[in-house]
Amino acid sequence: MLTTLNDLTESCIATETIRSGGMLTLKVDQVALPSGRTGQREYVVHPGASVVVALLPNGHVLLEKQFRYPLRQVFIELPAGKIDASESPLRTAQRELLEETGYSAKEWVALGSQHPCIGYSDEVIHMYLALGLTAGQHKRDEDEALELFDLSFADCLGLIKSGQISDGKTMLALFMAEQYLAEHPHLLAAR
Repeated sequence: MLTTLNDLTESCIATETIRSGGMLTLKVDQVALPSGRTGQREYVVHPGASVVVALLPNGHVLLEKQFRYPLRQVFIELPAGKIDASESPLRTAQRELLEETGYSAKEWVALGSQHPCIGYSDEVIHMYLALGLTAGQHKRDEDEALELFDLSFADCLGLIKSGQISDGKTMLALFMAEQYLAEHPHLLAAR
């Protein structure tokens, strides 16, 4: 017998903010469990983010190398960033693409959303495919250091298989874009 959603829902009894920073808030909630018992849930409140698969005129994907402090290593990623207050996910994608890479796009395709850390965060990442790119001047923050490069989809997938691309948002967005383009081959043929 399948359990219904109502049988699985946990309800908040009390909530406490442990720490609130510039981007993240750590909360601890006391919850009523489906079993009738109570429990505790620690989680991070996140404003959400957008990630962009930017397709260059040559059919390659625009990528970045960027140092990520929590893991203390350089990662290969797609352009992405957090959603600012009162900003739509699409506007975030457009802003981040321009800020980080200098490119703007004529056409935007929503590829869906992902929840990367469901066990400890409410973060949602919105995925977009950007087409019809025009090069311009990036608008990075003074302390933002990254290196841009481009690869074919086949090479991107090869880097995923070899473990050189391990960033979850990048992996899933590339897979979603590849599937979308396979279903809409005219978009690549027009390049």
